[in-house]
Amino acid sequence: MAFECQESTDISKNLANYSESNHSSYNSAPENLETSKPSLDFNPKKGISSFCGSKQLPPNDVFTNARRSITDLPPALVSEILNCLDPKELGIISCVSTILHNIASEHHVWKEFYCERWGLPVASGLLGAGASDEKSWKKLFVERDFRSKTFLGRCSIDVLYGHTEAVRTVFLLASAKLIFTAGYDSVVRMWDMEEGLSIASSRPLGCTIRAVAADTKLLVAGGTDGFIHCWKAVESLKHLFDLKGVEKQNKEFRLWEHEGPITSLALDLTRIYGGSWDMTVRVWDRSSLKCTQVLRHGDWVWSLVPHDTTVVSTSGSDVFLWETNTGTLLNVIHNAHVGNTYALARSRTGDFLFTGGEDGAIHMFEIISGSDESSVVQVATWIPHSGAVYSLAFEFPWLVSASSDGKLALIDVRKLLRASKRTLGKRVSRDNDIDQRNIEPPQRMLHGFGCNLFSVGIGADRIVCGGEEGVVRIWNFSEALEIEQRARALRGIRLESRMRRRRLQIEMNNKGGRTDQCSVAAKKKTVNGDRNSVWHSKRSISSKVKT
Repeated sequence: MAFECQESTDISKNLANYSESNHSSYNSAPENLETSKPSLDFNPKKGISSFCGSKQLPPNDVFTNARRSITDLPPALVSEILNCLDPKELGIISCVSTILHNIASEHHVWKEFYCERWGLPVASGLLGAGASDEKSWKKLFVERDFRSKTFLGRCSIDVLYGHTEAVRTVFLLASAKLIFTAGYDSVVRMWDMEEGLSIASSRPLGCTIRAVAADTKLLVAGGTDGFIHCWKAVESLKHLFDLKGVEKQNKEFRLWEHEGPITSLALDLTRIYGGSWDMTVRVWDRSSLKCTQVLRHGDWVWSLVPHDTTVVSTSGSDVFLWETNTGTLLNVIHNAHVGNTYALARSRTGDFLFTGGEDGAIHMFEIISGSDESSVVQVATWIPHSGAVYSLAFEFPWLVSASSDGKLALIDVRKLLRASKRTLGKRVSRDNDIDQRNIEPPQRMLHGFGCNLFSVGIGADRIVCGGEEGVVRIWNFSEALEIEQRARALRGIRLESRMRRRRLQIEMNNKGGRTDQCSVAAKKKTVNGDRNSVWHSKRSISSKVKT
C-alpha cells in the first residue's frame, strides 16, 4: 500500500536547511566525505529522495526521524491494514509488541469475525454492561473457536422417545434451547434441548409432516396436505409456542397456496419460504401473510435454503439460484448429482453452498456474486456414504450429513476457506487449482442407527438426528470441552512434577561435587583390579593342575 508519511515534509525542510548551512564545509573537505554514501530504507516521495544523492550523512536527529513503524501511521490507516487480516494473522500481530497487542486485541474486527461465523451470541448477557469493550468480542471469539473443536472429543448419546412412527424432520433452535420434530404420525413435538424431555405436542394434523422451521417468533410445519401450519410465539410462555392451543386460540393459523405435498420450509426476518412437489417455491410476506413470489421449476422441489435476497432450491438433479425480490433466475447447476439432489446447506455469509444427493456424494460450491450475474464454482467433493444423502446441516466449520446408510459424517471445511477483507473465508484460494486428492476425508463418522436417517441438525455443541426408527438421537458434546480442560490440567501437573524432580536431581548432583565422583571412580578401579587378580590366580591354579 502506497502512502506518504505525514512528517515527510518536515524532514525535507530539515534536510534542506542542513544542506544549505553546511554547503561550504562540503566544498572544503571533499576527500573525507566521498567514501560515505548513505542509503536509507525508507524512501517517501518527498524529503529523503532529494537527499539520496548527497555524500554526507545528515545529523542523528534528522536520520532517526526517518525511521518509521506501523504504529506511527494514522489510526484510520492502521485499522484499514488490520481489517485485511484473518483471525490467525491478527493473533500473530498481537504477539509482536505491547502496542500492537493492544491495537489488535481492541480492534472492532473481532466482532465481525464472530458474527460472520456464528451470528450474534445466544446469551446477550455475556457482554453485559461492557458491550462497548471490544476486547470482550475477542474473548468470545477465542472461546467459541476453541469450543468448535469439541465435536472431535467425547460425547454422550441421548435417545428421545415419543413418536409412534418414523421421524421425517428435526429442527434445532439453539437460541431458545428447543428441538422440534415431526414425522409420519402427523404430530409436531417440542423437546427441551438440555434436559431431553418432551415439553408439548400438537394435535394430529392429519398428514405426514415433512418439514419444520422456527425462530423465536414463529413456528411453521408443512406436510402432504399442502398446508403450512403456523404458531406464533406467546411472550408469557417460557417455551415460546403453545402447540396445544390452550393459552390463546388466535396464535395458530394456516397458509394455503401449494397444490402438492410440502417438502421444505425456511424462515428469515421478513419472509416464509415453502417448497413443494407441485414444482414451485413460494414466498410469503410475514407481516401481511400474502404470497409475493412463485418460483416455478421443471421437477419436484426437494429442498431450499435462503440467504438475504437470494434463495437456492433443488429440483430433480439440478440446483437453482434465485433472486427473491424479482423472482429472477440467477444461475443453474445442471446435473449436480446422479439422481435427485435431496439436501442443501449454506454458510452464514451465503458464499458457500453444500449439496447432497441420491448418489451418496456431497459437493461444495462457491457463489460469486457479480454486478450482472452470479457464478457458481465447484470447490470440493466427498463421497462418505454408500446410500443417498437426505439431509445436511452446517455450523462453522462443521458440515454434517445424514444418509440412508444409517451414518452421520462430520466434515471440517475450515482448510478450504480463505479469509478476505471483511468476511471470514469469503474466497477460495485460487493460487493453485484445488486438487481433489488433497481434500481431507470426513473427520468423524457417527454410527448407531439401522438405516434411513431423514434429517439432521447441528448447534449448541449438539447434533440431533431423526430417522426410520421413530426415535430422536442427540449427540451431546457439551462436556467434551471440560474433559479436554481436565486432561490439559493433568498434563500440566505431570510436566510440572517432572521438572521439579529434575531440578532436585541437578541440585543434589551439584552438592556432591567432584569428591564423590573421584571416590566412585576409585572404587570402580579397585573392583577391576580385584577381578584381574582373581583371574590371574585361577589361571595359575589351572596351569598347576595341567602339569
